[in-house]
Amino acid sequence: MGLARNIVGIIGNVISFGLFLSPVPTFYRIHKKKAVEEFQPYPYLFTVLNCLFWMFYGLPFVKKDNILVLTINSIGLGIELIYLTIYFIYANDQSKRRRIGIFLLIEVLFTAVIVVIAMLAFKFRHRHLFVGVVCDVFNIIMYASPLAIWKKVITTKSVEYMPFWLSVAGLANGICWTIYALIKLDVFILVSNGLGAIFGFIQLGLYGYYYFLGKSKDDGKPSEVQLSSQTAV
Repeated sequence: MGLARNIVGIIGNVISFGLFLSPVPTFYRIHKKKAVEEFQPYPYLFTVLNCLFWMFYGLPFVKKDNILVLTINSIGLGIELIYLTIYFIYANDQSKRRRIGIFLLIEVLFTAVIVVIAMLAFKFRHRHLFVGVVCDVFNIIMYASPLAIWKKVITTKSVEYMPFWLSVAGLANGICWTIYALIKLDVFILVSNGLGAIFGFIQLGLYGYYYFLGKSKDDGKPSEVQLSSQTAV
């Protein structure tokens, strides 16, 4: 059972790594134009916070045998910080740079508060419950982010704003980590990724419906991706 869980976790790491890399075309565009245009930093800032929480959850003094959760979120954190660095460099508006700095500071302080509470107020056997609830709350918020895209697809009856392969990868990510959570039951990984898998099915259903029956305004150009709505776990 341990071997099977590790194999599924490694596959999940590979898929999640691909999801973390999904905004690369956006940042290539920012670098090429040397301007952030209308792109916003908030998705990346929220993903930084999410990665920090899941990294903490993956540590052995919170939950044992969760090294694969720790590794992928550590990688994800590094990637998101690279994105934010590029954004910071090309954000000509000083207020945007200031907001990034303030947000990151607040996130570090908030994470520190959660860490202190978890370590001092909870014994080991209860610690993962507290941290897991915090992780799930923020993960579910992240999973809800496609709702704006769904509304646009339904309103325009077009799938041009919904990247197909990103949707497929998001669904695969949710399914993979759901299986990982079921092999050796981890309720917190199961809840958020189970919801992610459900959202992924709905999203692909919408894509199929409006691709074949909608206006299909997709001109063959890849949609600009701010951020994968799926997180590592």
